[in-house]
Amino acid sequence: MSSPTRTPLQRLRRSGALVSVLAILASFIVGGLLIAFTDKATTAAAGYFFARPTDMLAAAWDAVAGAYAAMFRGAVFNYDATSFVGMVHPLTETLTAATPLLTAALGVAIAFRAGLFNIGAQGQLILGAIFSTWVGFTLELAWPLHLLLVVLGALLGGALWGGIVGWLKARTGAHEVILTIMLNYVALNLLGYLLNNALQREGSTNPVSPVVNASAQYPLLLGSDFRLHLGFLVAVAATAFAWWLMNRSTLGFEIRAVGANRAAARTSGIDTFKVTVLAMVIAGALAGLSGAAQVNGTEKFLSESIAASIGFDAITVALLGRSNPIGVFFAALLFGAFRAGGVTMQIATGTPIDIVLVVQSLIVLFIAAPPLVRAMFGLNDRREKKSKKPKRAAGAPATVGGDQ
Repeated sequence: MSSPTRTPLQRLRRSGALVSVLAILASFIVGGLLIAFTDKATTAAAGYFFARPTDMLAAAWDAVAGAYAAMFRGAVFNYDATSFVGMVHPLTETLTAATPLLTAALGVAIAFRAGLFNIGAQGQLILGAIFSTWVGFTLELAWPLHLLLVVLGALLGGALWGGIVGWLKARTGAHEVILTIMLNYVALNLLGYLLNNALQREGSTNPVSPVVNASAQYPLLLGSDFRLHLGFLVAVAATAFAWWLMNRSTLGFEIRAVGANRAAARTSGIDTFKVTVLAMVIAGALAGLSGAAQVNGTEKFLSESIAASIGFDAITVALLGRSNPIGVFFAALLFGAFRAGGVTMQIATGTPIDIVLVVQSLIVLFIAAPPLVRAMFGLNDRREKKSKKPKRAAGAPATVGGDQ
C-alpha cells in the first residue's frame, strides 16, 4: 500500500532545512551551558546554590547573554560604536572571513554530490594560493588583466590538485579520502619548501613571499576603513555558478546521478570516469579560488599559515549547507560570523574562544544525527514507520569513498 500523503506539519518536521536550523540552535544552547560552567561568578554562586539559587541562575544568564551579545557586536552590528564605520565594521569582517570559506565549501559540496568525500580542500587552497602568488608578483600588467590572470592561476592550481585525485580515483579505484589527506601534506610541505627558496621575499629570513603587485590585488569594496574586497563578489558569482551547474546543466545532472548510484549511472550510459575527474577538477578549482582570496585579497602575501583551517572548516560548512550552493552560502556566513565575533567575545567577556570551536563541532555532531535533533525538539512523528536503513548525514556521499 502506498503511504498516506503527509500533511504540511509532517513535511515541516521532516524538512532538512529545519533540522539544520535546530542543530544550530541546539549547539548554541549547549555552548551557553559551557559558558556558564566556565564562568567564575557562576561557579562561585553555585557554592551556595541551595541557599540562594537565583544568584547562580542570574550569574549564568549574565555570562551567557554577555558572551553572545559580544559575539553579535563583533560579527553583525556594534551598537556600542559611536560612528557608522564602527557600527558596520563587524559585518564587513564577517563577509571577509566568509569569502574563502564559501568557495572552498562549494568545492567540497560538489564533490559530495558526486559521491566523493573531498578532504583535500586545504591542499587545493594552498596550490591555488601558490599559483596566484607567483602570478601576482612576477608579472607586470595592467590591473584588470593582471587580476584576471591571478584568478585563473588560482583556479588552475586548485584544479590540478583536485584533478590528480579524480583521475586516480576513476582510473585505479584509490580511496579519495586517503588521496586527499596525503596530498594535503604534500601541498603543505611544498609550500614550506617554496617559501624558503623560490618564493621567499628578498632580504627576509622569514618564510614569506614578496607582496603581490597592486595590480594583482582584489580592490577594496568599501574604502580603506574596511577589509572587504572584490573577492567576496567573486565568491558570490562562484555560488551562482555552482547552483547553475548542479541544477541546470547536463554535467550537474550526471554528477548527481553518479553520486546517487554509480553503478546505475554507468548502466544508463553516463561516463563515470569523466564525471569523477571533472567533479574533482571543479571542486579543486573552487577551493583554489579561496587561495586567491587569502593572498590577493586579505593578506597580500603568501605565508605558511595562509590556509589556516579554512579547508577543514569548509567540510563543516558544506555539511551544514546540505551540499546545496544556497545553503552553503548562508552556512559560510554563519562560520564567518563565528570567526569575526569569537575574538570580540573573548576580549570583551574573557570567554575562551575555544567555546566557539565547541559550538562549531556540535553543529557537525547534530547535523550528522537528524533523528537526535528531532528527538530533542519533539519533532518525531510516532505514526510514521521507522526506516530500517540508517540515514546518512545531509549532503554527505552515500559512502565515504563512493562506490567503486
